[in-house]
Amino acid sequence: MAEPVVSEKTISLSKKDRIKVAWRTQFLQGSWNYERMQNGGWCYSMIPAINKLYEKKEDRAAAYQRHLEFFNTHPYVTSPIIGVTLALEEERANGAPIDDAAIQGVKVGMMGPLAGVGDPVFWFTVRPMIGALGASLALGGNIVGPILFFVLWNIIRLATIWYTQEFGYKAGNAITDDLSGGLLQMITRGASMMGMFVLGALIERWVNIDFQPVVSKIQQQKGAYIDWNSLPSGKAGIHEALSQQAAGRSLDKVKVTTLQDNLDELIPGLVPLLLTFLCMWLLKKNVSPIVIILGIFIVGILGHVVGLL
Repeated sequence: MAEPVVSEKTISLSKKDRIKVAWRTQFLQGSWNYERMQNGGWCYSMIPAINKLYEKKEDRAAAYQRHLEFFNTHPYVTSPIIGVTLALEEERANGAPIDDAAIQGVKVGMMGPLAGVGDPVFWFTVRPMIGALGASLALGGNIVGPILFFVLWNIIRLATIWYTQEFGYKAGNAITDDLSGGLLQMITRGASMMGMFVLGALIERWVNIDFQPVVSKIQQQKGAYIDWNSLPSGKAGIHEALSQQAAGRSLDKVKVTTLQDNLDELIPGLVPLLLTFLCMWLLKKNVSPIVIILGIFIVGILGHVVGLL
């Protein structure tokens, strides 16, 4: 008598399983540490999926171990990386030749570029806009202001977590169909380009260098500056001074031009950009980030002492 044919068992993550993972990602920062940053929160988020995909205790332990490696990015852009990782773990549990290095490579390849996107999008754009809306209502005595801020912010936050995780999960399934890595390279390259574009735009905001040496001093003609002695006293004098300044008059009789003024007229933000390129070049030369930071501190202090900065 012939033996019955047993079909191969396929393990997959249901929508309920993925919702559990998405909910847990809200606690990504809960066990933040200086050694491996968000690794504890990442592993905690992956536990429902790992327990579903792997039945053996040793397989689960191995999965926990590989997801306790270093991880750090903006907490709200973790979800697409989680989604891709879920798809890779699902394929691995079903016998696909995906090793620890491939999974860790996806995480490392995506977390850096996306970190540069999270801050300007959420902290510098979405949150200030919603906060300004809520504050404008609150200043008028409307209790809806803080409630509106709380509700809108959490709707945007939760929607971002869920839908970007689902996007990453579907993209991850496509990646596993191309184990040669072509699609993965396209995704990580696109994320890198976006992250570098955002970081480049923020260099002028985050990096500030001010050269103090005086290039010239010019005695201005009367009428080009505010004559403080001729202003009336009290509020009228303050109002007149502000009006003259708004009209383009200088605050001082002598116009002082510094080296930084000339550089700003040439190309604003040129020196901060060059400093950023120098740090990138040093990092490529395997110079420790701690050494670079200490070097910038020392140069800044010495530059201030000699009057250069």
